[in-house]
Amino acid sequence: MKQIFVVDDDANIAEIIKKYLEREGYGVRVFHDPQNVLMVMESEGPPDMFILDIMMPGMDGLELCRAIRHLGNVPIIFVSARSGEMDRVIGLELGGDDYLTKPFSPLELVTRVRTVFRRTDASPGEEELRVGDLVVYPGRREAVGNNQTLELTAKEFELLHFLAGHPGQALSRDQILNRIWGMDYVGDTRAVDDVVKRLRRKMKEKGTRIRVSTVWGYGYKINA
Repeated sequence: MKQIFVVDDDANIAEIIKKYLEREGYGVRVFHDPQNVLMVMESEGPPDMFILDIMMPGMDGLELCRAIRHLGNVPIIFVSARSGEMDRVIGLELGGDDYLTKPFSPLELVTRVRTVFRRTDASPGEEELRVGDLVVYPGRREAVGNNQTLELTAKEFELLHFLAGHPGQALSRDQILNRIWGMDYVGDTRAVDDVVKRLRRKMKEKGTRIRVSTVWGYGYKINA
């Protein structure tokens, strides 16, 4: 059973999320104080996923996300009343795998959870992909550029894996959305652009010679 930690200081929202996720067969623990989450992780280890509110007293969801990312690459979905584009970008930049604005449909959240789990449950039997100085290891969910490990979120890894599997081929934003976010994703293609921006920065920081190029008016490709 997949274990999910829900962190939200609004008890009503947290219980609604818990109810819908448990109905889908997930194990759910609710926390109203982010500090308690960190203590539980230190003693018991991380869950399979976090669902984090952003606006909480004391340590907010963004700070908690930073702390979680220091401990591992567990998938994180933000749920927040902050609907601005910059808030969404910051959440994803810090390592969030998805961002849902309140008020939201609990069924949509369940769909997002399923989609993230489908992405992160990669088959260990897949062979590594090599494009120039870039190597992608699907089973280990690891990517190496210029002989250095790239510290990637789940979505960044999946996007790089998808592009590396089609070197030199232009992939449309819709193709990428369907593959990485799922056919039932409700949103626009800016989500793709946000992940590409972060991925490019991380590859550049490691000196990777392979680049993700824009195909204007269409999508992206990896230059072989």
